[in-house]
Amino acid sequence: MVALTRVQRPNILLGYDGTEENAPALRWAVEEARLRGLDLEICYCWHWPYPRGHVDSDVQAVIQRAGENILREGARRARDLGASGEVCTLLRREPVSETLVHESDDAELIVVGSHERHRLPAGSTAVQLPARTHRPVIAVRGIAEPRRLVVAGVDGSAAADAALGFAIEEAALRDSDLRVVYGAWEPGAVPEAELALFTDKDRLFRTRAGMLDEAVHPWKRRYPHVRVQISLQLERPREVLLDAASGADLLVVGDRGAGGLDPLLLGATSSAMLHHAPCTVAIVPPTRPAAQWAA
Repeated sequence: MVALTRVQRPNILLGYDGTEENAPALRWAVEEARLRGLDLEICYCWHWPYPRGHVDSDVQAVIQRAGENILREGARRARDLGASGEVCTLLRREPVSETLVHESDDAELIVVGSHERHRLPAGSTAVQLPARTHRPVIAVRGIAEPRRLVVAGVDGSAAADAALGFAIEEAALRDSDLRVVYGAWEPGAVPEAELALFTDKDRLFRTRAGMLDEAVHPWKRRYPHVRVQISLQLERPREVLLDAASGADLLVVGDRGAGGLDPLLLGATSSAMLHHAPCTVAIVPPTRPAAQWAA
């Protein structure tokens, strides 16, 4: 097990619903907990099928018992999959996103299932949760054969730096390569003072290459055993990231980039990755206290 260079929270939090579509998320959460040496907390949110205010204690008891059974089976599956730490269960009432945010204080990260690409509903937990929590969220798609590659999308923002740190951790834990990708053709997301760069592609490339080297260097020094590839392209971030993700196990992006203005919404690129990336996607917020990192 790789020793990380910072203090971690004690558990991995999994949003679970007991369906076969949710099984890849369970497998990912078990593996994440094992690799990080953390406990696993499985949370199921039961749904009240009647209008708000309707009271029926017998029906509620039946629904809650069904939830307890789902959690019991989920915990059994987690142990069968090799969960090495403690497996805890939480039964809560919907809404799911708010519940996971509330329960995430002790979570190093949150794992949820995701529909296949192009089928992700706007109101799904995988879309809503990253905009509401201060913890990294991993939206798991069907797990294929490991490719030993993690891709990180960067753009010079604070959120991108946190994403880069998370990505190199994942690469270290999974004995994978890390590809750092910067799609630098983003004139609509830069300050007015930088717009002139887009009239001189050579200057733009040199400027962004310097930013990229500066961003990557501290993380390479902290994790010298991780093989890091750097890809700077003068193309739109969305296209560059989707292309890179086609060969990856995990794509890591910040919750909003340099152009993100609304604190309640994901950035456009992050949202597009959740909807269209062919692999599992991690959305990482910028709030990672410097005191957590070892000198």
